[in-house]
Formats: sequence, C-alpha cells, structure tokens
Amino acid sequence: MKKRKKSLVSVLTLSAAILISGCNGTDTKTNSDAGGAKGEKGELEDKIVVYSPHGKDILSTFEKQFEGKYGIDVEWLDMGSQEILDRVRSEKNNPQADVWWGAPSTNFNQAKDEGLLAAYKPTYSDSLESGFRDPEWYWTGTSQTPEVIMYNSKEISKAEVPKDWDELLDPKWKDEIIIRYPLASGTMRTIFSAMIYRTYKDTNDPQEGYDWLKKLDQNTKEYSANPEMMYNKVAKGEGTLSVWAMPDVVMLKENKNYPFEFVIPESGTPVLTEGIAIVEGAKHPKAAEAFYEFVNSPEAAKILAEDFYRIPTRSDVKDLPEWITDTEIKAMDIDWNAFQEKGDEWMKYWDENIKSGDKEIKE
Repeated sequence: MKKRKKSLVSVLTLSAAILISGCNGTDTKTNSDAGGAKGEKGELEDKIVVYSPHGKDILSTFEKQFEGKYGIDVEWLDMGSQEILDRVRSEKNNPQADVWWGAPSTNFNQAKDEGLLAAYKPTYSDSLESGFRDPEWYWTGTSQTPEVIMYNSKEISKAEVPKDWDELLDPKWKDEIIIRYPLASGTMRTIFSAMIYRTYKDTNDPQEGYDWLKKLDQNTKEYSANPEMMYNKVAKGEGTLSVWAMPDVVMLKENKNYPFEFVIPESGTPVLTEGIAIVEGAKHPKAAEAFYEFVNSPEAAKILAEDFYRIPTRSDVKDLPEWITDTEIKAMDIDWNAFQEKGDEWMKYWDENIKSGDKEIKE
C-alpha cells in the first residue's frame, strides 16, 4: 500500500499510508524478536497509529526498518505539530493515535497538562539530561532543533543576507519573505513566540513583540499552507527568505539540491527540543512502546543525524556528522513555561490583529 502525506481535509480518515508492515488483523501476537517495550519479549499488538510532522521521507524509512523487525502494521499521518495537538485533543474520548512522534516540548507540555499523554520511562533514560525530558516521563526529547534564517543562495549573496532577526524588518525585503502558516506549525509558533518573548521577559508586556510581528507581516509575501509549498516557492525565487528549522534547510540543500543556505541569528535563536510521547488511552500500548524505543535507539539516532540532519538528545550517540559537532549554536535564554502559558494567547492576537488575511494561502 502506498504512503502519502495527508492534507488537513483528508486526515479526517485514518486511511494514511501504512508505516510498519503488512500483517492483517487487530489481534495481538507473540513477537519473539520484540525487545521494544523495555526490552522484553511478549505480546505486541498487530497495529500502531503514529501522528508525526516529520514528513514522508523519515516516516517511510523507519516504516521499512520497523516493519522488518516487528512485522506490525502501522498507519501514519503527517501533519503540523499544532494540528496534531488539536487532533489529539478532539479525540480525547476516543483516541485514534498510539504514538505522537515529533513536536516542540511546549506542545507536549500542553498535552500533558490536558491529560492527553501517558507516562513512559524508556530504557535509555540515563542518557537524557533533565532538560530533554518531562520530569514525570510524559514525553522525552528526540532531537534539538535550532531555528534559523533561510535564504535562496541563487538570489541573495551571503554578504547581503540578514544576519539577525531585526534585519528581516528592513523595507528592502518587502515581498521577499515566505513563511509557513504559523498557527498550524509548532516550529513557526516557537519562532514567533521567541520574537515576542525577547522584550516580554523584561516588560511582561507583549506589545513590542506584536509591533515586531506587524513589521514582519508588512514584508511577508505569503503564509504558505504547508512546508512543502514554502520550500518550493523559496527555491523558485518567488520569495527569497524564510525562517525555519536548521536541519531541514541542510537536508533540503544536500538531498534535494535546493539552493538553500542559512544564517544562525547573531543575537541568538530558539533551540527546540523535539519530542515523542505515547497517547493516553492508546489502543495499541505495547506496540507503541516498541516503536518509541526503536526510533530512539542509538542506531536510529545516527540514521536521523546522518540522513535527516537531526541533532540527537541522547548523550551516548557516537561518531556524529561534522555538521553537528562543528556547528556553534547560540541559544536564546527562554522560559519555555512562558511559551506554554502565553503561546496560544500570542498566536490568537497575531491571527486576529496582525496577519494580513490576503497573504494566507490555503492548500
């Protein structure tokens, strides 16, 4: 069966492409090779449903590998982090997902507070520093993601590209910026929240941040409905700048030959912890634990680093690529609890009072 990305309209069905292998039926079975759930052999369900923003390339790769090891039928839905949170909320009384793989820690903290996640302490817990996990193990970090200024290197030279966030507001960049629609994207919500937080942390007032986003809106040509639309338009030169996750920029350049480069903002950047969690009330909990362990093994972390440009949170992953070991990231000092508490309020204000509606491009 084919795997494909589902639009927000089509995700109302769970006919997403199969992620982990072709056993039919929903009964449990004994899987003698199961190590996954805390490394023990035992009963694993024959199916698992995964919600993830990681995209079909990552999901398809781990589908094949997990399929080969476990022979478990997995359906996956690829959508934005915020879309996943909203969907898991809507399904609280009848959960459809087993594993939520990929989103900023702020999304997982919200989900935890709303009773949407099940606690699970993985076998590799000793390799995670305290900042890369929930204290009660409702989620754990899988990768670190610095946010950057992305640009089309065929259209803009390294010398003229903005070097810091405030340079994006220069009128010369009017209609040159294409941004992934923020409300559906955990990455973009984090970037926008960081722009507000820069002054909010001292003033306890978001107004200066709102003013900054208003100026950015004036320079923005389009809010694209999904990342692929944004990538394609920047690659074609319909816009020359964006703000996005550094690993994705490197991956698109090296794997798909997009004319992309990035700048790490000089004043510092938000560095997201991407995570994974098991959904409360999951219908296939043992298979979910097996998947959780599998995609966070040292071997998986190396694949994610080498092939998909993810920076692991585990401290025991050896021989990482030079782009990870040699890249210096200046992380912003952020109170992530403030993002969790105020993020929805800030984004609602942006949507209702700042966003130019004619720039929102739907699928």
